[in-house]
Amino acid sequence: MPDTAVLEHIDPRALRDCCGRFATGVTVITTRTSEGDHGMTVSAFMSVSLDPPLISISLDRRSRMLGKIRKSCRFAVNILTQDMRPHAMHFAGRPDDTLTNLFQDRHGLPTLRSAAALLVADVAREVEAGDHVLFLGQVRHLDYAPDARPLLYHRGQFGSLAAHL
Repeated sequence: MPDTAVLEHIDPRALRDCCGRFATGVTVITTRTSEGDHGMTVSAFMSVSLDPPLISISLDRRSRMLGKIRKSCRFAVNILTQDMRPHAMHFAGRPDDTLTNLFQDRHGLPTLRSAAALLVADVAREVEAGDHVLFLGQVRHLDYAPDARPLLYHRGQFGSLAAHL
């Protein structure tokens, strides 16, 4: 059994850089409150359970989206296609005025047009996890484009899959 009494100091930047070696897909999390429609780029998303159908997202405690999801108790995960890098940047805080008519209503939530996949979920549980909060979501609706090519994120850069030979 390892000695857990002596923990090595882990530099937050080194941890971020190390975890950045794991390639992920890119999503935009959307929700709706009385103030309107909201979206935020997030790469911390995963499938949790097939039965019952559960997914998870992770939000920084300082993010504005945290309060919005707590208020709405619902969210949509929009998995981006490789052509949606401008959308990722837009919802990461770099507004792009050329992007218009972004949302369509799906099951009472704003969702991105042309996303590779979409999952609509009700918050089932909230878990405090250090400087982040995990939301477990019960999937209520899903849709996907079978041939869509995903936008990827690795080492702080966007990318895409190599073409199939």
